[in-house]
Amino acid sequence: MTPIRLIVVGLGARAHTWLKVAGDNPDITIVALCDPDPAARAQASAQFPDLPIGADITDVIATGADAALLATPPDNRDAQIEACCQHGIAILAEKPLSDSVAAAARFVAMAEAAGIPLIVGLNFRYLAVTQEMRRLLNSGAIGRPEFGRFIYERWRDGTQDWLNSYPLTMQHPMLWEQSIHHFDLMRYVYDAEPEYVQAHTFNPSWTMYASDANVAALIGFKGGFHVTYQGTWQSGHEPMNFNWRTDGSEGIVVQQEMFGGLAWAKRMEKSLTPVPLPEHFAWITDAEALLGRFVAMLRGSVPFECTGRDHLQSLLMLEACILASDRRATVTIDEVRALTT
Repeated sequence: MTPIRLIVVGLGARAHTWLKVAGDNPDITIVALCDPDPAARAQASAQFPDLPIGADITDVIATGADAALLATPPDNRDAQIEACCQHGIAILAEKPLSDSVAAAARFVAMAEAAGIPLIVGLNFRYLAVTQEMRRLLNSGAIGRPEFGRFIYERWRDGTQDWLNSYPLTMQHPMLWEQSIHHFDLMRYVYDAEPEYVQAHTFNPSWTMYASDANVAALIGFKGGFHVTYQGTWQSGHEPMNFNWRTDGSEGIVVQQEMFGGLAWAKRMEKSLTPVPLPEHFAWITDAEALLGRFVAMLRGSVPFECTGRDHLQSLLMLEACILASDRRATVTIDEVRALTT
């Protein structure tokens, strides 16, 4: 089949991964690049001398692209989304789709009205550990799952040049940039939608972030499932502490590493049984799987996943955390939906 012709929008830290992954995919041809930063454009020009490179997507929109990959900050995508919709270009956008639920809802409606596929890059869905956990929980191996505990404790030094720096000044960076992955994983793995949230967000005294980098929440899902969640980017210790445990009527499933470490046990068994997983290369294997799925979706061989419409459900969880913390009260997803979409 003819390769998908792709524009990469944004040439910052995350784009380096996407340029490698897209460049290695035989089903993708990169046809143009763009970024408002002259230094980023100059660097890209040296690396890709034969590609048109613009300051804005409108500078390269006439390259006959089939799709655009938005590796851009979430706070200013209006013109990018509008240009893609006007020119019939499918969109794969880095998460979150926007830093405003109302704006994200507007983008979703815009794409749907134009008949444009809008996919959000929730690459953690495509980790082998995620797929295997979902299979285990659906198999009945631990009976009926009824509650979970999700812990993510990391020292994220936002001054490192291999990381995006904009979270240092954004509102609720942990929620918008990291917890959004975790909330999507909960919905995906448990195949359940959120109903209400109780939460508290805060910053430790030593934080380098302008807004809250710590989140503690209790999330109630429809059907009676509950998850206690703790996430921080300002943990005082390395390495990262990742532990996602799910308890069922007959046992537990636990993921002990961000990209692996999956194990399970029946009730009262004294040791966990590890689950074999294929080799994984951090940030690469999952991005390869996501991009491959995106191509397959555009070609009609698999159903659409991670759509903008689906992503809104996870964004509502995020907004509910913010409101619940501000109010010191339980907030329902229905209320947030009415307020923001």
